[in-house]
Amino acid sequence: MIAGTPTGGTPVPPQVTALAAGASIRPVWENGLGGLTFELGGDNVRRFVKWTPASSGIDLGAERVRLTWAAGYTTVPTPLDYGEDEVSSWLVTAAVPGQSAVAPRWLSEPAAAVEQIGAGLRAFHDRLPVPACPFTASAEERLAEIRGRAGRIDRATWHEEHRHLSVDEALGLLADIPPVDALVVCHGDTCAPNTLITDDGRWSGHVDLGELGVADRWADLAVATWSLEWNYGPGWEPRLLAAYGVEPDPIRTAYYRLLWGLGP
Repeated sequence: MIAGTPTGGTPVPPQVTALAAGASIRPVWENGLGGLTFELGGDNVRRFVKWTPASSGIDLGAERVRLTWAAGYTTVPTPLDYGEDEVSSWLVTAAVPGQSAVAPRWLSEPAAAVEQIGAGLRAFHDRLPVPACPFTASAEERLAEIRGRAGRIDRATWHEEHRHLSVDEALGLLADIPPVDALVVCHGDTCAPNTLITDDGRWSGHVDLGELGVADRWADLAVATWSLEWNYGPGWEPRLLAAYGVEPDPIRTAYYRLLWGLGP
């Protein structure tokens, strides 16, 4: 869950330097698994490179395939190039208009940002067709993956909300999967930074679709509302749910937060 804007002195991998081909390079994001995102070029010709070490477990190839599919229905970064070697992989995409919902402008206007995150997520769910989606991300599949690595789970990486649980207790809770409320194509990582908002205050697209797949919409809603606390402080959940157009569901929210929190 540790991710944010690099604080300075971020080393640029040689693969990114080569891809820039003399264009400016600006680090814009880093995650807790060693992955980095860089902006290449200026206002007129902008590209982004996601770079991740092989040890991270992040599959940028899978994200490339998902982006290519989703781009036929909604606004996401268009893949331009992909590569990998023995130590890393990288994905180059075109820029999408707008800034992250946690850019300084939107951190200073949280009400507007939260409403656009909710409206953008509803549009994402409405636009992407479930029957045509080749990817799945059901609770059953995700739980099976977690069970498969139960002996290697490090509870120290869990959110503090769940650290009082043992691995067995957490798996016991996850075994009780709530009935599906509404089946949609889920984004898979709906933390606030992954919604983009333009200067006129409207959502413009979504990024980081590596976990996209068909699932209950609460898999996205639970994480989206949880993320608001980390980025804007407490109390914003009702505004997002209202903008999305759904009533609160504490049971599904708790379940999918735990499922996401135990994920890779």
